[in-house]
Amino acid sequence: MSQSDPAASARRVIEMELEGLKRLGESLGGDFAAAVTRLRDLPGRVICAGVGKSGHVARKIAATLASTGTPAQFIHPTEASHGDLGMISPDDAVLALSKSGETRELGDLVAYCRRFATPLIAMTSGGQSMLARAADHVLTIPDAPEACGETRAPTTSTTMMMALGDALAVALLEARGFTAENFRTYHPGGALGAALTAAADLMHTGVSLPLAAETDPMTGALIEMSEKGLGCVGAVDADGRLTGVITDGDLRRHMGPDLLTKTVAEVMTRDPRTISPGALAADALREMTAGAVKITVLFVADAEGRPVGVLHIHDLLRAGVK
Repeated sequence: MSQSDPAASARRVIEMELEGLKRLGESLGGDFAAAVTRLRDLPGRVICAGVGKSGHVARKIAATLASTGTPAQFIHPTEASHGDLGMISPDDAVLALSKSGETRELGDLVAYCRRFATPLIAMTSGGQSMLARAADHVLTIPDAPEACGETRAPTTSTTMMMALGDALAVALLEARGFTAENFRTYHPGGALGAALTAAADLMHTGVSLPLAAETDPMTGALIEMSEKGLGCVGAVDADGRLTGVITDGDLRRHMGPDLLTKTVAEVMTRDPRTISPGALAADALREMTAGAVKITVLFVADAEGRPVGVLHIHDLLRAGVK
């Protein structure tokens, strides 16, 4: 018996699944748009259901929908037949996944939708199947060959279902005007939550903000730097706008017997980099590390250029921002 080439097998699988995805993209039409409109205007949740590998995909679709602003929940069809149908409210819609559209376990769920006029969206390659005929909208999966050959285990079909679920979630996200700030509300944990944290959530403000007037003597500025412990002090003009910043590096460059006789304006670095309060913390970190000159502190300024906070790179790294 000859040994197969694992890399060649892998490439064949990927190529077959890519072909399936290409056919899926070409097949999208009016029913997809109608399903998006129906779900966008839905007052309740999207109940995702499926059996076997389709069930695993349905769970993932429910999670993706929920994290992108479309309330969703997974219900197993078998459990639905034993009481979980009561979880479906009159305001909900059902998204049922089945490659053949003839999955026996979906029968009670489909009958429930018809009895109570619950919107039913089918994701199937069986265009004339029981599920498709009962559905209000059919998201058709092309009947492409499975990538595993004779065993016909779900591979290409589940890849297409996964992609179509992602497409549905993103289309709904855009239809709802869902933003990164909204996403952060639903996903505060982990690296993704950290990346979507706003600068305003991590900055030092109020009495912790190290500031001095341009005309102040350096003796006062040094005291301010020492008390606030951030290794910097922001310089403001008579209107309260940020015009410069003094860091430890500026002190070293101006170190000499006359340092304490100078004013803040004589020592500060003018036109410092700033960021807005609503900017993402990840953008703040990129601003600090971009270019030839790296900085460890970044002032946060409002639209008029007045400082409202300051970020230290350690604040960002502790929060998990990358």
